[in-house]
Amino acid sequence: MVHEIESFRMNFSADQMTLLNYCLAFMMFGIALDMKFDNFRQVIRFPKSVIVGLASQWIILPILTVYLIHIWDPLPSIALGLLLVAACPGGNVSNYATHMSRGNAALSVTLSAFVMVTSIFATPYVFAGFAKFVPQVAPLLAKIDLPHGQILLMLVQIVLIPMILGMTVKHFFPTITTKIRKPINVISMMMFISFIIIAIYGELDNILKYLKYVLLLVIVHNLIALAAGYFWARWNKLPEADARAICMETGIQNSGLGMLMIFAFFHSLPGMLLVTAFWAIWDLVSSFILSVYWSKKIPSK
Repeated sequence: MVHEIESFRMNFSADQMTLLNYCLAFMMFGIALDMKFDNFRQVIRFPKSVIVGLASQWIILPILTVYLIHIWDPLPSIALGLLLVAACPGGNVSNYATHMSRGNAALSVTLSAFVMVTSIFATPYVFAGFAKFVPQVAPLLAKIDLPHGQILLMLVQIVLIPMILGMTVKHFFPTITTKIRKPINVISMMMFISFIIIAIYGELDNILKYLKYVLLLVIVHNLIALAAGYFWARWNKLPEADARAICMETGIQNSGLGMLMIFAFFHSLPGMLLVTAFWAIWDLVSSFILSVYWSKKIPSK
């Protein structure tokens, strides 16, 4: 019997998909204006913390996501949504959240840079690799025939090239970058939010109707991500400030990139879209609440 959620569809035209690609690429360009090539050399300052942070993002969170799926047993399309979110790179808000939390902001920026670059290869393979441990999603993936090459090409276009361009502009034109950085970040975010609002407006009633199937699950998943990042770092005996940074890097995901992948390759799986769309909202709420709490507490050693 087909579940009622499977009747929900969102179809985008080729022009809409192109516009979304440009929106996300512009966002990545704006994020890169906050980075510099020296961020990749910062690993010398935080070698252990960077390794622990990358492991938290690419290994610990996907493993815990698989366990959560086995315990919760959601619909296969919803399970795939959780796996995709866990395989997406951290969101750009993590740097601001870490700063608000009195965490190690330099480590946060370094991890963001490394995670974004490694996501070019890691995202499709982490997603497909850990999906093999969730048998109920196998029939869906078999129908889709996951196009690794197309996903890799898309990530190069949407993530890598804009990042290189943004960091190059910052390196050679620092004065101009200082003037345009904030306006570009604001404009790009507004463009993306406007696109999503317009895209889902016609399906708002259905989205609200089916949100009940993912609401609590996404909240639990996000709390697991935040807790995993923090306690994994502390278990590895990292300072409190580093643990707060890794917590935010693990708990805030680039759900916008996840939504683009869904529109491009998984548009027939509405459960994935609902999970990713609600994640995009909830991780901002949860990280803000945690940031406010931590902002009043000086990190211990």
